[in-house]
Amino acid sequence: MSIAHHPSAPMVAAYAAGRLDFGQHVAVATHLFSCQHCRNQVRAAEQTGGDLLSALPPAPLANDALTRIEARLAEPDKPPPPNPVATSDIPGLPSFLRSYRFDAWRPVAPSLEARAIRLPHPTPTRVFVLKARPGSRLLLHTHKGFELTCVLAGGFSHEGGHFGPGDFDIGDSAVSHEPSIDAGEDCISLVAMQGSLKLRGLLGLLVQPFVRL
Repeated sequence: MSIAHHPSAPMVAAYAAGRLDFGQHVAVATHLFSCQHCRNQVRAAEQTGGDLLSALPPAPLANDALTRIEARLAEPDKPPPPNPVATSDIPGLPSFLRSYRFDAWRPVAPSLEARAIRLPHPTPTRVFVLKARPGSRLLLHTHKGFELTCVLAGGFSHEGGHFGPGDFDIGDSAVSHEPSIDAGEDCISLVAMQGSLKLRGLLGLLVQPFVRL
């Protein structure tokens, strides 16, 4: 697998430092599942962070610190909630995601279907799997917020290049694009999004009320 598009270096550093919200974390982790290059970057950032921490002067612990840690360790593990909808129809899905709850596929726009993912932790970023029909072209749009996309299967192209399995794409209000889906197979991607799509052009204005992303 040849991966050409990656999260930005600041985003990878934020992932390593635990500064991303959980939805963004899931999107980057999905990319890392396929990308050795970015996994190496994460390890380097974690090593740098560890070196910085080790250089700090020691600080005293609270008197009850050990008691609280032991209490946390004694808590029983919570099993993941059952996933009543199978995910075998989502190729390339990382194994860590298969324990999450998935909604059924639903149409969200012309040539598009989505499955929401019910994450185990609260997050302002919603995460879903998006499936686009082969050979289709999405309407020209920008974003009221941001969109992180990691391709699981198939591919698409826009002004930023071609994106195939493992590639990571970032869209926000500064980006206006019209993705064209590769022929031959569905394009299936994991998407983490805040805000909504803003369609452009006359056709976009007509279709906008029917888009449910």
